[in-house]
Amino acid sequence: MSLAITGLLAAVTWKRASDFLVAKREQGATSQAAIDARLVQDAPRDPAGADSEGLLTGLAGGGDITVAVRRAGTWTTSGHPIDVEALPDELLALASSGVAARQRVMLGGIPVLAVALPLRDGLYLELAPLTELDATLRFLSWVLAVGVGVSGLLGLALGGWASTRALRPLTDLRDAAARMAAGDLDARLPEQDDADLAPLAVTFNRTAEDLQRRVRRDVRFAGDVSHELRSPLTTLVNAVAVLRRRRDDLPLPAQQAVDLLDADVRRFQKMVTELLEISRDEQNDPRDLEVCDVVDVIAHALATQPDVVLDVRGALPKVPVDRRRLDRVVMNLLENAEQHAGGAVRVGVAPSSVGVRIEVDDAGPGIPVELRDEVFERFSRGANAGRREDSGGTGLGLALVARHIRAHHGRIHIEDSPDGGARVVIELPRCTT
Repeated sequence: MSLAITGLLAAVTWKRASDFLVAKREQGATSQAAIDARLVQDAPRDPAGADSEGLLTGLAGGGDITVAVRRAGTWTTSGHPIDVEALPDELLALASSGVAARQRVMLGGIPVLAVALPLRDGLYLELAPLTELDATLRFLSWVLAVGVGVSGLLGLALGGWASTRALRPLTDLRDAAARMAAGDLDARLPEQDDADLAPLAVTFNRTAEDLQRRVRRDVRFAGDVSHELRSPLTTLVNAVAVLRRRRDDLPLPAQQAVDLLDADVRRFQKMVTELLEISRDEQNDPRDLEVCDVVDVIAHALATQPDVVLDVRGALPKVPVDRRRLDRVVMNLLENAEQHAGGAVRVGVAPSSVGVRIEVDDAGPGIPVELRDEVFERFSRGANAGRREDSGGTGLGLALVARHIRAHHGRIHIEDSPDGGARVVIELPRCTT
C-alpha cells in the first residue's frame, strides 16, 4: 500500500513538474526567439548599418544557442553548428507559410527546442538546447524513484512491525490452543491490556481451567475405580488359578468355561494395571529424562523378538528420554502389531528435523486414514469394535503410547508402510541445552 501510494504521488509529481518546467522553458525560448526575430527583421533598416552576420553572432552569444536565417533560399547560421537540413520538413514548411512553429527534436544526440518564425523576406530559426532541462528531469525522476523505493521498504518494515504487534495476542492464542490440543492442560494466555482482547483471554483461561479440572476429576475417578477393582480382581485371579489347576478334573463344558474365564480375567487384570498407569496423571518430570542411547533402549525391547529388523540410519542427535517410558512405548507397539497386524517386521531409527524419528512397520493390511487418530484413544478397537474375538488387547495400549510420547514433548502418527502395512512414526525432540 505504501509503495502504491508513494508511486502514484511520485508519478503525479513528476508529470506536473516536468510539464511545468518544459512549458516555462518553451515559453522563455519562444519569447526570446520572437524578440531576436524582430531584431533580425529590422536590422537592414538600422541607420547604423549593422550587418546581418554580426547581428546573428551577437544573438547566438557564443553559447550553445544556434541562430539561422534563410533568405532567398540561402541559410546564414551562427552559434553552435548544426545541420539545418536535419530539421523536420513540417516545421520549416509551417514557418514558411507564415505561421510561427516550435518543436522538440534530437540533433546530434542532443535534445533541442527549435523555434521557427516567418520574416518578411525569409525565415528565422533559433535552436535552444534542452540538456540542462533534461538533466534536471532525469535527476528529479531518480530522486522520486529512490523515494518510492525507500518509502516502500519503510512501509514494509512498519507494516511488518505493526502486524506482528497487532497479531501477537492471536499468536499467543494459537500457541496456547495448540499446546492444549497436544495435551498440555497448563497452557494459559497472558493478561491483555487491550480492551477488546482481554475478555477473550479471560474466557480462554477460564475454559482451560474448567477443562483441566474436569480431566483431572475424570482421571481421579478412573484411578479410584481401578484401585477399588484390585481387591476383587485379586480374588478372581486366585480363584481362576485354583480352577485352572483342577481343570482336568472338570467336565468338558466346565473346562471351556474355565479357559474363557481365565482369558478374560487376564485381560481384565492387564486393563486395570494400564488404567492405573494412565490415571496417575503425572506430568513429565525433567529429572526422569536423561540423554541416553535411543538405539540401546529399542534393542533391549526387541530382545524377545529377534525376527524384527532394527534399521539404524545416520548419526542420531542427542534426545532426552525416560528409559522406562520409551521401553514401554516400544513394547506396546510390538504387542499391538502382534495382536492386530501379524507382527512387527521392522523398527527404524533415523535423525529428523526435530530430533530422532522412530518407525515401527507391521505386516498387516494397514489402517484407514479416517481411523489413524482414533486408534490412540482409550478403548478404541477400530474396525474390530463390538466383536467378541479374543485378541488379548485391552484398548489402552496405544493410548498409553500416545501419553508417554506427549510426556517427552514428542509427536506420534500413523503412515502407510512401503510394504503395504501400517507404520507408526514417533518423533522425539533433541536436547535444547
